[in-house]
Formats: sequence, C-alpha cells, structure tokens
Amino acid sequence: MNTITTTNFNFPNQKSVYRGKVREVYSINDEILVMIATDRLSAFDVVMPKGIPYKGQILNQIATKFMQLTEDIVPNWLIATPDPNVAVGHLCEPFKVEMVIRGYLSGHAAREYTAGRRLLCGVTMPEGLKENDRFPKPIITPTTKADNGSHDEDISREAILEKGIVSEADYLVLEKYTRALYQRGTEIAASKGLILVDTKYEFGKTKEGKIVLIDEIHTPDSSRYFYADGYQERQDKGEAQKQLSKEFVRQWLIANGFQGKEGQQIPNMTEDYIHTVSERYIELYENILGEPFIKADISNIQERIETNVVRYLASL
Repeated sequence: MNTITTTNFNFPNQKSVYRGKVREVYSINDEILVMIATDRLSAFDVVMPKGIPYKGQILNQIATKFMQLTEDIVPNWLIATPDPNVAVGHLCEPFKVEMVIRGYLSGHAAREYTAGRRLLCGVTMPEGLKENDRFPKPIITPTTKADNGSHDEDISREAILEKGIVSEADYLVLEKYTRALYQRGTEIAASKGLILVDTKYEFGKTKEGKIVLIDEIHTPDSSRYFYADGYQERQDKGEAQKQLSKEFVRQWLIANGFQGKEGQQIPNMTEDYIHTVSERYIELYENILGEPFIKADISNIQERIETNVVRYLASL
C-alpha cells in the first residue's frame, strides 16, 4: 500500500521541522510553515504502525476547505495548498491547550459519564442523560496540548488561567472563536444531513500578536459526526448512532484489547482492515463536503510533494 508515514525533506531556507502525531511541519525562514498531512493513524494518542491510503489528502483537503468556509468569522493561519497533502501558512506560536467543544454526550464525555462522573473539565454535565443525547447547550472541555506523543490531559478553564497557560484576555477570545466555529460547523453539517457532535480547535498567535485558527478543523480526526436522518429514532430505541468519525477505529481497538494503556499491544491491522478504514475516510470526505473525492497520484507521494512545495516556495 503506497502511503506516506514519514518525511525527511530539506526545503530551501528550511530552519526546522516538527513531527506531530499525524502532521510534519517545516519552518521556512522562520516566517511560514509547510504542514504535511501524512497517512499516519493516531488513536488514544498512539500512532498505529501502518498508514492509511489517502488519509493525509482527505484530512488536508477537508481542513483547508473549512478554513475557507470560516475565515469570515475567525481568522486562520492558511496561505496556500500547493499539494493535496500540504498546507502552507503563517508561523504562529501555538497555545498549549486544545479547545474541545461538545454538543452531545459522546466519546470521552460518555465514558466519563458512564463511570459516574458528572464534572468534566470543570463543567457540570446534567443528570438523566444517556449516551449520544444532546446537551442543553454545547460545553467547552479543554485539554492540555501534549508534547512528544504523550497523552493530552483534561483541564478546566479555571486551571488554565490559574497556571498562566493562557491569559484571561486571550482565553476569552479562544472561547468566543470556539463557539463561533462550532456554530458554523453545525450549520454546514446540517446542510449535508449530518450532526457535528463534538470537535476540537487549536489556535496560535502570529508575530503581530493576532490570534488565529491553526492546524485542522472539522476533519474526521478532530471531529465526530452522526447522520441526522434517524438520529432521534435510534436514541429512542437505545441503538448506536451511525457515525462519521475516527470513533469506529477506537471501538475496533477497544474490542481488540487496546486503549493506549501501558503494557497493551496494538492489534494487527490487516491489509483488508486498512482498506476498510481508507474507504470509511473517503465516505467521510464525500459526506462532509458533499462532493466526490478525487484520489491524487500516489505512485510516488514523496517526490510529488517535494516537487510541488519547492515550486511553490520558488514562486514567493
């Protein structure tokens, strides 16, 4: 399977490279960033051993499309997309928190709720809910942004301010932008017959001190979607929701005895299963954006990316 799971480029005027769980970010002249979405698959903050064909292209194209669809309400870092797997944007200093917003009791929130906990990141979840019920209003449940692949940790608004991770003035902007983006994402999802269940956003500051949206937005790696059709009927019957998200991978891992905990072995992903995951990501793309997915040439992904990026940088 032809996938891109790691890169080792040396672009003109390259100053440094940062490798995250899925993306690899090259700093050019300490002014712009070249962000490459690889085909790596991360779950429970652990990178799986094998890549997923077209996953990087899917994530990059969804994220850049939603950057364009939300730039009128929240400024973002994006400048250009010279390759299906690549976004180029302004160099920013990232905030060390991820802004998670939840409209429904799903995923991590549902697991906490089932365990009997009603306080999540300092926010009280109401009694009497069952998994996948809608919250009376969306809740913001931030996490610390982990370095070097360690686990993100839940944190409250109060703790963020008390520890000085983000100033109060900046945090108010992050909350405002988070709610505005989720509202817009909810509206766009509804127009495609989907429910944006929960999502996370990352923000940074430009050299000029402007707070902007960075990284990804409304992708299957950062968001959870349900099909709207039949949602209430499934809730009433206590049935599982039809999902469009990475949750199906998490559930497969849990069923095979893996939740990222110490001593647990990552189950083997067969080629058939990897193909299934790739097809699910393509389905997700087509449902979220409402347009067919066009597969890029992956006969030599590394060469393709390098050629397109170098050509773009030369045009600046």
